[in-house]
Amino acid sequence: MVGHLDRHLYTKRGIYYYGRRVPTALQKRFNKVRVVLCLHTSDEQRAIDAANRISVQLETAWNQAQLEEMGFGTISVPTYTVTAAPTPILPLPNIPIAAERAEDTQIVKLSDALKVYLCLKGKGRSRLFFTHAERNMGLVITCLGDLDITTIRRNDVGRFRDFLIKRDLSTASIRRVLATVRAAINFASSEHGIDCQNPFSNTYVPTVGVRRKRLPIPIPTILSVQQLCMAQNDNRRWLIALISDSGMRLAEATGLIATDIHLDDPIPYVDLVPHKWRPLKTSTSTRKIPLVGASLWAAKQTVKNAKTEFLFPDYTSRYMCNANSASAALLKWLKPKIPDGSGIHSLRHSIRDRLRAVECPSDIQDAIGGWQTGQVRKLL
Repeated sequence: MVGHLDRHLYTKRGIYYYGRRVPTALQKRFNKVRVVLCLHTSDEQRAIDAANRISVQLETAWNQAQLEEMGFGTISVPTYTVTAAPTPILPLPNIPIAAERAEDTQIVKLSDALKVYLCLKGKGRSRLFFTHAERNMGLVITCLGDLDITTIRRNDVGRFRDFLIKRDLSTASIRRVLATVRAAINFASSEHGIDCQNPFSNTYVPTVGVRRKRLPIPIPTILSVQQLCMAQNDNRRWLIALISDSGMRLAEATGLIATDIHLDDPIPYVDLVPHKWRPLKTSTSTRKIPLVGASLWAAKQTVKNAKTEFLFPDYTSRYMCNANSASAALLKWLKPKIPDGSGIHSLRHSIRDRLRAVECPSDIQDAIGGWQTGQVRKLL
């Protein structure tokens, strides 16, 4: 019997397999329509780890192939095999022996730096971490080519910065991209014993783009939205109502399971803890949040109508929590009902304003929202 799962995984007679379609434009090049690999394991978590790493290898190879078509570098045809090791390990460039090192023959390309970075930093991280790293490193490879990291100069970095500016990225977004590239090169240099100054360090980024500030939602509008949620009374409206009076982030609420909700206590509450499918953003995000108003109503509805352990199974499974999909679906309904410049996350911003309006102590505000306390912020 074959069972299909997420992340390109499926099971056959209890053993996990990885299956993924080769992009149409590359099928002729690699002489394959589909990649199918036996992972030689019946352990779910090991299969998930293996699938993550295989996906990184394939996407890197496919990106390189597309870059070659554009005139950047060369790439050999990838070999789609998995040996007896149940969790494939990303191959690292061969480290030269002492004699070769003396001749300075070692080459570590940007794509190699990405592999090292994902190997060292990717363990236990969500798929979003891999996506951001691949995207940001893909940008620098698109701009500069798959260069040897020892040959990159400051003027190359300036050219890449200007490339990002022309793509209408804001200053904050450009700095995040540069931070990823800088970290990947640092890790690769350390792993391969390369003694060179990182050219991406201390890169000046001018103030560009428009940083959109999320506006809070007025209380009368929140009350109106809550009434509409109760009238429509379905799974998506429960999610909006749940965050409206609790201050939870959308991802935090989307990844909840039934045992996280405690309705029989004198004060009903959500026990917000990290799960393997949905980690929390910071250490202070682990907290207990009292359920009141529309959030209490929504929690009761989700628990009463739950058909699986997940309260929002449309967006959450044992493998991942897709808060981005939830945000897109909810915002489509919510957008016409809230002021311009507001969004789903504005409900969380509004909680801070509402707590401040009733003179709630700042440490209680921080505890409810999972924000760093004022004392911690001062120390940092």
